[in-house]
Amino acid sequence: MVSKHGSGFIEYVEKARTEMHRRAFLLCGDWFEADDLTQKTLMKLLLQWPHLNHEKGLGGYTRTVMVHTFISERRRVRWRREVPLDTTPEAPSVADDHRQLEDRLLLLDALSLLGARQRAVIVLRYLEDLTVGEAADVLGCSTSTVRSQTSRGLVALRALLRTERHFQGDGRTEG
Repeated sequence: MVSKHGSGFIEYVEKARTEMHRRAFLLCGDWFEADDLTQKTLMKLLLQWPHLNHEKGLGGYTRTVMVHTFISERRRVRWRREVPLDTTPEAPSVADDHRQLEDRLLLLDALSLLGARQRAVIVLRYLEDLTVGEAADVLGCSTSTVRSQTSRGLVALRALLRTERHFQGDGRTEG
């Protein structure tokens, strides 16, 4: 039973949970960690629920809480960082599906090697399609910080992807 202070919370969660879980996965790169991040975000949201303006969209506030929670957790638990493996799992044999899956896995692996702040900026800017200003608002920083973190993050991603493809012996030819 939800108190009058939590009125509307369950309805909001039912509508927003799928998108929140997807966003959490993009940040974490792991479904189990995404579950944890989603739950932590929901707990923080519930605690603030009575104080929030429910007339305005809560999506931006929820996104901000999630990104801040993600960055905070990454700072606190550095030993949990993912470690790249020498081999990757076999992908399906269908050529197009194989290529898409391989590209997605490469991107997720490369994203996991970025620092939490750079990863958050890349996810917000390119996967959430936020503007520089919107990303700065979510992260609580200046637009110049978002631009510099984006630039550094993209340089790092390109280098990681180039290195990963080189080690895998990617035989793709440019058309």
